[in-house]
Amino acid sequence: MNKQVLFKTATLLFLLGLMVMPQMVGAINAEDLGLQYGTATGLTSTDIRETAAKIINVALGLLGIIAVVIILAGGFKWMTAGGNEEKVGEAKKLIAAGVIGLIVIICAYAIAAFVINALVTASE
Repeated sequence: MNKQVLFKTATLLFLLGLMVMPQMVGAINAEDLGLQYGTATGLTSTDIRETAAKIINVALGLLGIIAVVIILAGGFKWMTAGGNEEKVGEAKKLIAAGVIGLIVIICAYAIAAFVINALVTASE
């Protein structure tokens, strides 16, 4: 199959999915999720979207801590370079990578918070 035809087909299916998604999300309510069955069996009654939001928040928090540690490691490397230009250059690259990672993580958190909030409020 031609790659251009395949790309156009995939793009069309993706756009159609985006058009249908609001109707699918808006059609869900708490009774359709089967939460009452979970409480009858002794399981939690917490909505799966809230659980997913908690997992995403913890994962992004851990990634943020790792990014800050990378920035601190770059600062430590710079402080202990002793004027060696090679080590200073490596430290600058490490700090830049940590800052870029932190920016990406913050943007991912903002997007995830928006999407989760939209999903939770859409079904109410």
